[in-house]
Amino acid sequence: MSRQGDLFTAAAGATPSPELPLQRQQLLAWQGRLAEHQGPLFAAASAGGAVRLRQGQLFPMAADPGDPVDVARRFDPLSLSPQSLSFWRWPRLPQCGAALYLVMDRPAGLPMPLLLYVGETGRADQRWKGDHDCKGYLAAYGEALARVGLEARPSIRFWSDVPAAVSPRRALEQAMIRRWLPPFNKETRERWATPFTADPA
Repeated sequence: MSRQGDLFTAAAGATPSPELPLQRQQLLAWQGRLAEHQGPLFAAASAGGAVRLRQGQLFPMAADPGDPVDVARRFDPLSLSPQSLSFWRWPRLPQCGAALYLVMDRPAGLPMPLLLYVGETGRADQRWKGDHDCKGYLAAYGEALARVGLEARPSIRFWSDVPAAVSPRRALEQAMIRRWLPPFNKETRERWATPFTADPA
């Protein structure tokens, strides 16, 4: 976690020592910047501006579900049920097959949750079992918050009503990432100067 200081280089104009832990106000400010972007998206979804999505599927979605940007625009993550990040240890898994999955946190001081990561998989029952970069980010995030007396309340949500074919499913994942800008996805880490990394510096 020696790169944690990278988060505030752009904002503070100086490079903090990598050995210095993140301070409470720095973490709250980081969460606040993310909430400024995502808050209006959550608010529009909860006000009915987004189409409520189904948790599962009776019939698989068509290979071409339409414009992924439009689908991402209509997406309401709060319509999906939150699950523990340890869901994969359950004797019977509630999801399987193709899915988009979302890792979220619910900070106590914010009116809306934070969408931290969007991923796609062809096997929802298997994807979270092994190594995953997001797990390292979540561990570092949780440790940084705990050090300053803040609590991480992460959860994972699965959207199974997505294309079974890889290419349109990945196009939908990318449209979701471009809209919500989740900070633990590699495409957006620079934007948020995400300090939570599993990679050694």
